[in-house]
Order: sequence, then C-alpha cells, then structure tokens
Amino acid sequence: MDLFDLMSFPPFVSHRLRQREYLLQISRAMTARLELSSLLELILTSAAEMIGGEVGLIALRDEEGTLRARAVYGLPAQLVDDLAPLLATLPRLAGRTAPPGGWQLPDIPLRTLQRAIGRPLRQVVNLPLVMEDELLGAIYIFRSGEAEFSANDRAVLRSFADQAAIAVRNARLYQQVMAEKRRLDGIIENSADGVMILDPQRRVQVINRALCAMIGRQAEEVVGRPCHQVLSLQNAMGFDICSAEEPSELPQSGSLYVEGELIRSGGSRRTVGVTYSPLYDEEGKLQNIIANVVDITRFREAEEMKSTFISVISHELKTPVALIKGYADTLRREDACWDAETLKEGLAVIEEESDRLARLIDNLLDASRIQAGVLKLELGDVRLAELAARVVEGFRLQTDRHHFELDFPADLPLVLADEERLRQVLNNLVDNAIKYSPDGGTIRVGGWAEPEGVVVYVADQGIGIPLADQQQLFQRFYRVDSSVRRRTRGAGLGLFLSKAIVEAHGGRIWLRSEPGKGTTVFFSLPR
Repeated sequence: MDLFDLMSFPPFVSHRLRQREYLLQISRAMTARLELSSLLELILTSAAEMIGGEVGLIALRDEEGTLRARAVYGLPAQLVDDLAPLLATLPRLAGRTAPPGGWQLPDIPLRTLQRAIGRPLRQVVNLPLVMEDELLGAIYIFRSGEAEFSANDRAVLRSFADQAAIAVRNARLYQQVMAEKRRLDGIIENSADGVMILDPQRRVQVINRALCAMIGRQAEEVVGRPCHQVLSLQNAMGFDICSAEEPSELPQSGSLYVEGELIRSGGSRRTVGVTYSPLYDEEGKLQNIIANVVDITRFREAEEMKSTFISVISHELKTPVALIKGYADTLRREDACWDAETLKEGLAVIEEESDRLARLIDNLLDASRIQAGVLKLELGDVRLAELAARVVEGFRLQTDRHHFELDFPADLPLVLADEERLRQVLNNLVDNAIKYSPDGGTIRVGGWAEPEGVVVYVADQGIGIPLADQQQLFQRFYRVDSSVRRRTRGAGLGLFLSKAIVEAHGGRIWLRSEPGKGTTVFFSLPR
C-alpha cells in the first residue's frame, strides 16, 4: 500500500493504517537485529514515534526481579545510569511466570522523573515485554501535553510490545549463545593440550594454540587442510583417523586412541597421544570429530630412561661384583697355594673393584638426593688450585698415555664451597677426559678469576662431542653413542651430578667441543 492509497481513506483510518504499516516495517527490522543495545534503541524509538511520545525508556528485568533502564528516548544517553536509583525504588517483580491477574507493572512517579530530567511530564503509558508468560521488561512512553493516550495508541503499543518481546528474547538467546561460544573458544584456545576440530571430510576447522606449537605451524596455514597433512603420525599404534587412507566406520559412542611420532616442520619429533571423539547429530549423522592431542614425549623419555637405568646399572653393578667374586673364589681355593705377589695383585683388584662399586652406589644415592631436592652442602673456604692438584695427582697413577698440566694463577681467590663435592666434580671431569681421549694427549686443568667469581676448566685432546649430543650430556644416564663409549665403563651420571653440584653452589657448567679436536668443560663458582 502506497501513500496515494492511504490518502483515499478518512483521516482517522489513514492514521491507523499508517501506524499498522509502520508497525509491520519495524517488526521486520527488529527480527533482523540480534545485537541487544541497538535493538532496544530501535524498539523504543519506533514505539515513541508511533504514538507521539516525547520521552521514553526501556527497562529490562534482572535476575532479582528489579527493572533496570537499558535504553532512553528523548533524553541524554548518560541519563540511563541516573535512572537506576529511581527504578530501584519500584517494587520487585517476583517469579518467572505471570501471576493470575497478569503482570502489573509498577508506575514510575512522574514528579520524581520530572525532577530527574528537568522537564514537565503529564502522561505515561507502560506495557510489559512478555514472552511465553515470562516478563522480560517494560516499555514506558511519556508525554508533556494534556491529551491522554488513546485506546488505539495502547492497542498499537501492545501489538508492538508483543513483537518487541520476541526480538528481545531472540537477542538475549543470541547473546547467551555467543557468550557460550566465546567461553568454549577460550577453553579450547587456552587448553594446555592440543585440540583440533575436524569436519566429516576430516578437514581442519579449528586448531588451538597448543597444537600449533606442537606441529610448528600457524593456524592460518592449516585451517581447511586435510587432517593427514596437519597431524601426520609415524610409527602409529592404534586407529589413526588422520591417516591418508579412508577410515572404516567410526564408533557411535566412545572414542579412538592412537600414539605415534609427530614430525614437526623443522624436522624434530615429538611423541603424542591422540584421542578422537566423533560427534553425531540427533539423526546419527557425523557432524564433527574432536581430536585431543597430548604430548607424551616426556613419558616416553621417562620409560626409556627407566629401561636405560636398569640396563646400565645392572651391567655396571654386575661387572665389579663378578670380578670381586671371581678373585675371592680363586684366592680361597684350598687346592692352590698362592705366593705373596699373586695374593697382593688379587686383593688389589678386589679393593679397586670394591671402590668402584662404592662410587657407583654413592652416585646413585646422590642422583636420588638431587631428584628429591635434598642435596646438602658443607661450606668452607676452598683453594681450587690445591684441590685440582690433588685430584690430578691421583689420576697420574692411573694412566701412562696422558700428560697433565695445571694452569692456575697464583692469586686465584678462595671460594666458599663444599670441598668434597667439588672434588667429586673434578674427579668426574678428569675421568671423562681420560676416557674420551683413548689415544692419550694433554689434559689441562686450570682456571681464572672474574669480578663475580672463579672459572675452572678441564680440557682434553680426545674424540670430541657431536653438536647434536652436547645439549643432552648433562642429563641422567646419557652417554654419547660412539665406539669409545662402548669400550668404556660408566652409568652416565658423572656430568649430571657435576651440573647439580655446581648449580647448588650458585654457579653454572657448560662445554665447548669439536669432533676430533677435543672437549673443554667449564664451570663457574661465585666468590
């Protein structure tokens, strides 16, 4: 219906038709809006214009039943906060559903509102916003003139309020859904484990920050890609949905689990466990697949370390025990009469292997104390040059292939330290220098003073350490894989214990090495 058609009716009929047409247009506009603040402004402006209101407000009901102003018309926007005390004085609307006589809205005292806004007001009409018997809020429209709101005005406003209530309810539901979505997005994004959501074709729809860090790629690079290009597992054990092959039918309930090695973009590897959970709609159609990815590298390493520990310790304990028992059995044979020299040599081997066994046990106990955080130090003044000289002198008797040099300045300051623990560190470093320079050469032990402390080093001319192994040398039971390692004894605890002892003194330990040219291990101690 256009303007020409409306002009052919009597004035009062034309006015009502214009109101109805306007109501229809506004109702359509309201259904298209889901942002609550702008929707409330549209509702209030439209309601006031339809019935010639000069001032208006929309108040929504909170959880306690109190009306709170959310939009105003014909008033400064900042007045919304000023109206809060006024609305708080109104009776609360108890209950969620309408009482037997319907919802009776409290009246806003005109005089009080006039004082609040500084304008005369004489007429007011209010209508509840009700959806399925639940009161959502109310519309208040005011006039300053003497003419009362007509029955038609009230009827139009009532029809409008019904449409507005539907729009407000939808906007609130939309807000709740968006708030829930933001909460779920936040949970997924900030989860410590990797999370990935796949569509039924196994394409990546969502991937969180933790999983991006695991695979070493950005979310923008992988969203929309097939799963097998993003989460490609090698040596997989279990049902891998993200394999390149088309999977068989997925379970209707429960989940699937797979473990494997994840190859990162830089070539490094991580061991992960992936739980796939299919999600179905009410008709049983696959909607999404949720992949929860946990980095289990440390657990695998712990298992490997446990296996290594059992293997190494059983071997290292077995060797001295076998030698001790063998020599003891030989020397106590009743059918043999040993000369003094043979007895001396046999007892020397028993003593040496017993000392080695005791050192191994002490190292294991120290490793256990370090793990428990109970390594104790007995501090005193230590002269490092003299301590290093005593350690080197003990090793001179054990090798004739190596030449030892001491390189300490005469004015090297004292350090406050546990002398026996530092002797243990130097013993470990010099012993390693001898083991890993099997062709002999010079082993230099020296140090120098710095403003904050003292640095000590042990340098050899041995086989050196590959760069890939250098970062792991200070871990428990770690030994460089080489032919020399296989020929030498040791549990892989020396550098681990040395690092713990140095750090317990407030210092640090590091090394420089080049394969074929030797290794230098440094440690620093505060003055």
